[in-house]
Amino acid sequence: MIVHPEDKIISLFKAYSGTLPEQCAAVAASGSPRKYFRIRKDEHSIIGAYNPDVKENIAFFTFTKHFHSAGLPVPELLCVADDNQTYLLSDLGEQQLFAEVMARADRDEIPDALYSLLAKTIRTLAHFQVEGGHGLDYSASYPRDVFDRQSMLWDLNYFKYYILKTSGITFNEQLLEQDFEKLAEFLNNAGQDHFMYRDFQSRNVMIRENEPYFIDYQGGRRGPLQYDLASFLYQVKAAFPDRTRKDLIDEYLDELDTMIPTDRDTFMKYFNGFVYLRIFQVLGAYGFRGLFEKRPHFSESLEPAMLMLSELLNEHPLKIELPELNAALKKLVFESKYMPAHPHHSKLCVHISSFSYKNGLPDDPGGNGGGFIFDCRALPNPGRLEEYRQQTGRDKGVVDYLSRYREVDKFLFSVYEICDSAIENYISRDFENLSISFGCTGGQHRSVYCADKLAEHLLKKYVIQIRIHHREQDITESRNEQKDL
Repeated sequence: MIVHPEDKIISLFKAYSGTLPEQCAAVAASGSPRKYFRIRKDEHSIIGAYNPDVKENIAFFTFTKHFHSAGLPVPELLCVADDNQTYLLSDLGEQQLFAEVMARADRDEIPDALYSLLAKTIRTLAHFQVEGGHGLDYSASYPRDVFDRQSMLWDLNYFKYYILKTSGITFNEQLLEQDFEKLAEFLNNAGQDHFMYRDFQSRNVMIRENEPYFIDYQGGRRGPLQYDLASFLYQVKAAFPDRTRKDLIDEYLDELDTMIPTDRDTFMKYFNGFVYLRIFQVLGAYGFRGLFEKRPHFSESLEPAMLMLSELLNEHPLKIELPELNAALKKLVFESKYMPAHPHHSKLCVHISSFSYKNGLPDDPGGNGGGFIFDCRALPNPGRLEEYRQQTGRDKGVVDYLSRYREVDKFLFSVYEICDSAIENYISRDFENLSISFGCTGGQHRSVYCADKLAEHLLKKYVIQIRIHHREQDITESRNEQKDL
């Protein structure tokens, strides 16, 4: 008999507290197989987690206990199941630093309150790396206990196989491998003396009472200091202004200097190389998870990541001689299919609707009698669960529920491919209307969610008019700028 993660978490909570929870609600999905739930009981809440990867869990347990005992800002590990797959953590709340970063009104400006949070985070990182590494049992690290030359080559080849080889550009693989070896050897000289978070970004920082708390460090290991700082400052979607990056580097180095002697010139000698290495790793992940696993969130991130790489090549070129790698990167940003097309304004209007099959098919407002109708009834149905019954596909609970299912991602990825192809064809032929509809049983949850996700996707990619009609909710909207989303 298959036991679902939610059931395992509820069972562990009962063993831990002696009672059943009043509520166990899924927390929005991440890019990993881990599942998180917020458990509520008597106005208190804790986090329940399930991860089938036991070795990764043991790394997380070991690091969490060590960091918590050292007074570093991490969740407290409350209880672990005998199989090491399910565990309970203290709840750090729902305020994510990433949300604060994305909420700023002007992408070129960092408000003072946000800068204060970023500076606190960067200064805390320095303590995490230096003090957190003292006495840490690195033997629990997984899958590797040190970020060395071999680890760098893994990341470089991840980039080669999932981006360079799929991009449509040509390069000399032997010469490229020689440049990879040279880059890895250079960066390996930065040292591996401190704790390296490995995936340090604003998504992994929670804000509680205006202080940063760190999560998701289970991939940590011994490594260079520069990598985590590069990872944070060059997070693709954060899009920090260059002057803010420079200020935060100074904040970090000032704090680091209070703990260990810091030669700033030596630190910066390697820093830009680690920025490139991190972007290569991120692009490889977007290629693998987006194009091969068909996860829309990752495939849609390819274009902004490519733009960041292009800006980096212009503003901060690599200082060491890597002729084949540099030639491949220039081809990638000038010739590859992954760079955004920047389409011109089009008169095309895409009519997107949701509907209930019980009430019949929708009309075609474009008047052409054509378009696409996608059946969402094979997707997981949140309407079967009492807590979501009165909600729609626009409510956070339903959005979180549907976003954690891989089959929903695959469905949307296929929809995007079909619709993108049609829209590009219609734009080139100067057409004015295209109808796309999503149907489900009640026209309330799955169809609404999918219609809104398609609108969001299209407005990121094309300069077109969007009209949305959620028939069963009697909602009609027009959108033609990304800021509307």
